[in-house]
Parts: sequence; C-alpha cells; structure tokens
Amino acid sequence: MTGMDWIAVDWGTSTLRAWGMSADGTVLWSEDSDTGMGGLAPEQFEPALLDLIGPHTSADTAIDVIACGMVGARQGWVEAAYTPVPCEPLGAGLTLAPTRDPRLTFRIIGGLSQAEPADVMRGEETQIAGFQALNPQFDGVVCLPGTHTKWCHVSAGEVVSFQTCMTGDIFAALSANTILRHSVTGEGWDDDAFAAAVGDAVSRPEKLAARLFSLRAQGLLDGLEPGTARASLSGQLIGSELAATRPYWLGQAIAIVGAGKLCQLYATALETLGASATIADGDGMSLKGLAAARTKLAKATS
Repeated sequence: MTGMDWIAVDWGTSTLRAWGMSADGTVLWSEDSDTGMGGLAPEQFEPALLDLIGPHTSADTAIDVIACGMVGARQGWVEAAYTPVPCEPLGAGLTLAPTRDPRLTFRIIGGLSQAEPADVMRGEETQIAGFQALNPQFDGVVCLPGTHTKWCHVSAGEVVSFQTCMTGDIFAALSANTILRHSVTGEGWDDDAFAAAVGDAVSRPEKLAARLFSLRAQGLLDGLEPGTARASLSGQLIGSELAATRPYWLGQAIAIVGAGKLCQLYATALETLGASATIADGDGMSLKGLAAARTKLAKATS
C-alpha cells in the first residue's frame, strides 16, 4: 500500500482487473477476478470492487479509481456517455459513479460513437489512447481484435472513424451452436489451412455461407481433421472481415492491439494479403491509456 496514488481498473463483461499505481506510473500490485459487469446489478459493483482491492487499502486511505470498459455501459455501474468521432480517444472525459464508501472516488472513461454508419466502442478507446501515448506520431489504422473487432482510422491524435465486425461472436456461435460443432471440436490448428481460407474468403467473400457448410461435408466425406476445419473456419471469417474492411487497412500503417494469439492470427492474415502490422499488448495499452486519463484529469484539476 505504501506509495499508492490511485487505482487503474479495466472492467469488462466477464472479468475485473485492477492495478495499484504510484504517482510516477509504477505498478505496485495487480488483482483480477471473474466478477465481470455482465453478472452484476448496479448496487453490486461497489462491493465487488472493494472485495478485490480490499487487501491493498485501509480504513483511512482515500481510494481514487479510474476505470474503462463495460462498467460504463447502460447496464453497468453508471452509464458513461459516448462522444461522437472525430475526437481524441479520451475525448469523452470521465463520469463519476455513485459510491457509498466515503473513501472511494470512482471515475469511468466514456466511449466513442459514430453516427453513419452507426457504431460504438467502449474500452477500446483507452487502448488506442495507450498506443498513442507510446506512438504519438502514428497515423493509420488501429485494429483491436476480439469478440467485436474494431478497425479505427487514427490521424492527428484523433479517432476519425471506425468499424466494428462481430467476427469473434460469429466464430463462437458457429463452433458451438451449429452443425459445425461436430467438425471443429478441440484445440488443434493448421497454419496452411488458415492462410488458404483467408485467401479464399478475401477473393470471394460472397461464397462464405457455402464454404462453411463444405467444412462439414469434408469431415464426413474426406475425414477432414478438426484442427484443420477449425483453422479454416477462422480463416474464412477473418478473411471475410478483411474483405469488408479493405478500405480501412489497404495502403495504411497498421497496428494490432489485443491478446497475443489473436493478434498474431490477424497479422498472419494480413501478411497473406501483402500487408504488415505492428502488434501491441492489449492489457499494456489499457494500462497506458488509463494512466493517460489520470494525467489528463490531474492537469484539468490543477
């Protein structure tokens, strides 16, 4: 607890992560739990947070928290309003959450919105801010792979526009809730099948639905291995996404921010199309972005 100045929090739908931070940005401790926003009623957020960070606080210690993620959704602790692009990634500012513990001040970073085509992000803006903090001259596209992958055009320190693709959601739904669950079970993988599927999907994205059923047929007729089928399914979906988002990434500097394995898949898919990308760790960029929000708050209140 010695030297702790504030607490950084990334509160998603399924997980809660917290870091104790010193005034100079040093991480003093970290904690995480599975008490994500998706399983909590509004009155349960404060107790869940205090349960997690309790070992690092005392009865007479002020607890100053800056948070990002789905904790600021309409179904979260309190809704942190969206700010329309173009704007700085932290342009939405901070929303104060209601608290009962007099020690606790809890602020939430707001998300970004886009009117046409309609789109929203919550949490990714903090990762973009973190990437910008380390790469202030970056001008190009930031891809944030995940359940709902974001493609964000960033220029002159602002998010200019963005597009969301539900590729991760679709992969999970198809592999668990359709006939393809019989074909892609397991954790096996085939790099060549993935690359081939990416190329097929980019060249003829309109064939996606037919190609997906073919994976089931190949399993029945040709003994297609589950690992190969799983890689092909992923390649078809990511390839279709890359075909749809080509205006974002083609000819641009590309940064991919997120979890290592998924980022590498996207980087590999782009490489098959002749594009290269820089990869940055998602957790690290979230923490950098939270620190940038803390610095911005300190300047505004000094």
